[in-house]
Amino acid sequence: VVTLLKAGTNYRVLYDVKGRFGLVKISPEESQYKLCKVIRRFMGDKGVPSIVTDDGRTLRYPHPSIKADDTIKLNLKTNEIVKHIKYQVGNKVMINGGNNIGRFGTIEKIEKHPGSYEIVYVKDEAGKIFSTRLSNIFIVGESKSEVTLLKNHLQYSIIQERDFRNSKNPKKEEAAAEAQ
Repeated sequence: VVTLLKAGTNYRVLYDVKGRFGLVKISPEESQYKLCKVIRRFMGDKGVPSIVTDDGRTLRYPHPSIKADDTIKLNLKTNEIVKHIKYQVGNKVMINGGNNIGRFGTIEKIEKHPGSYEIVYVKDEAGKIFSTRLSNIFIVGESKSEVTLLKNHLQYSIIQERDFRNSKNPKKEEAAAEAQ
């Protein structure tokens, strides 16, 4: 979360489908929390249960049902866990690595390969199914996303992108038609 004090606006930094950083304008209420992926769960000194998140935080005494690869909603003011979202089929995810970086979708299937990578199959809003490693998955919600997403989070082919750019500028299209 990035806050511009003089302007009074808040932004969340997310990946777009080309792997670049994109800014999403968010409300002041949404800027009070962030989502963190749980990397591991362990017992610390004197039997204190703890979890480690993807941003390096170690949180003590989490809820017993929070496991590795789940996502927690963390209040930034109090540093407390507000909610946790399980890693399971049917949840909304964002891809934060690999060839599908920046895409959003719903988990369709999880394949476990002992001794190798777990593969997760994701279906995006356009109905396309793609797969990626578990390490590239970030859960963002159950039935809907907990955070505001980028407007363009669908991946298009080169030809579809060209057609989209040309349709935005009708004068170019008309000039090309007249030239033929």
